[in-house]
Amino acid sequence: MTSTDERDTDQQVPFGRPMLDADEIEAVTRVLSGPTLVHGPATRDFEEAFSRRIGADRAISVSSCTAALHLSLLVSEVSRGDKVIVPAMTHVATAHAVEYCGATPVFVDVEAESGNIDPRRIAEIMADDVRAAIAVHYLGLPCDMDAIMPILAERNTLLIEDCALAVDATYGEKKVGTFGRAGCFSFYPIKHVTTLEGGMITTDDDRFAELLQQRKAFGYDRSLTQRSKPGIYDVTVLGYNYRMNEVEAAIGLKQLEKLDTHQQVRARNYSILKEVLSEHAEITVFDTVQGKANSSHYCLNAVLPQDGSIDRDSVVASLKASGIGTSVHYPEAVPLMSYYREKYGYVPGQFPVAEWLAAQTISLPVGPHISEGDAERIGSAFNFAIEESQ
Repeated sequence: MTSTDERDTDQQVPFGRPMLDADEIEAVTRVLSGPTLVHGPATRDFEEAFSRRIGADRAISVSSCTAALHLSLLVSEVSRGDKVIVPAMTHVATAHAVEYCGATPVFVDVEAESGNIDPRRIAEIMADDVRAAIAVHYLGLPCDMDAIMPILAERNTLLIEDCALAVDATYGEKKVGTFGRAGCFSFYPIKHVTTLEGGMITTDDDRFAELLQQRKAFGYDRSLTQRSKPGIYDVTVLGYNYRMNEVEAAIGLKQLEKLDTHQQVRARNYSILKEVLSEHAEITVFDTVQGKANSSHYCLNAVLPQDGSIDRDSVVASLKASGIGTSVHYPEAVPLMSYYREKYGYVPGQFPVAEWLAAQTISLPVGPHISEGDAERIGSAFNFAIEESQ
């Protein structure tokens, strides 16, 4: 057994790192050397390239995935008095977007095998006032769409996909972001694709896309290129400033060019870590192929036993001492976070699977900044941490 003092910590392995190089710098310099920083060709090119990549008819760039979720619900006329189904295990932004519209999030527990929303729970709470459901593809593993979609279709309930961690993930022959009215993507710095900050909405509904374009830009009735008289427009609806700028879009275009290579590295790293962790029967690691679902490998969740027999804090501390960065996805079941617990009266025990994942998950890095040697080192450090904790 290796002592803490003997561990190689010279090379730190962060949980995530933006993968930017001279290509992105050159693209940004080109934009900054030109006359157009918003409403320009880079944004349009990025939208078109992303729609082709996902297999959707349209893609609308926005300032964040949170903005994408909000706009998708808003333009779908989700409002006060409506209820929206949200998985209990997700980033809080998923539920916040519902609150922004004045609607009520109705939380549903998730499956122990995947961390995805449990279709059986959806069926149990469906009612006439449930206007929409948000399917979050947890850590890039697609939800069971064959089970979910008929339940929603029976009551004409809107489906929005939260694809924040799921660029390129597939379900059957289709990529996520093409099943519902809208797919919402994130380009945060350490996601599969980054634009520094930013997001995208995919859809096959042209009218819906036009309304999204209007709402993301203050509610202008005419875009910059549609104005016959410069500076003259009307505002016909309440809109927002949710636009993506040209610098972000230029970076996104270069990131898309590298995505195939980055995805291969993610899959390789996940496979290496999963093999190492398989030595520990008490550790749960989700399969990245489940039925028709194929993951985009955002990170690897090592889920410790529900009985608390392995102390998460001590394992994380040991990994940190070895120079390994970790995260948690996510630190609490959303309905038990203070805002939602106090507003709606949720109590511990209502979402047992989500609560287990929140309490006992350690998220390990698999991104393209991780070499094969790094992945092996993370696995060894994890093994040591588990042995040390027992």
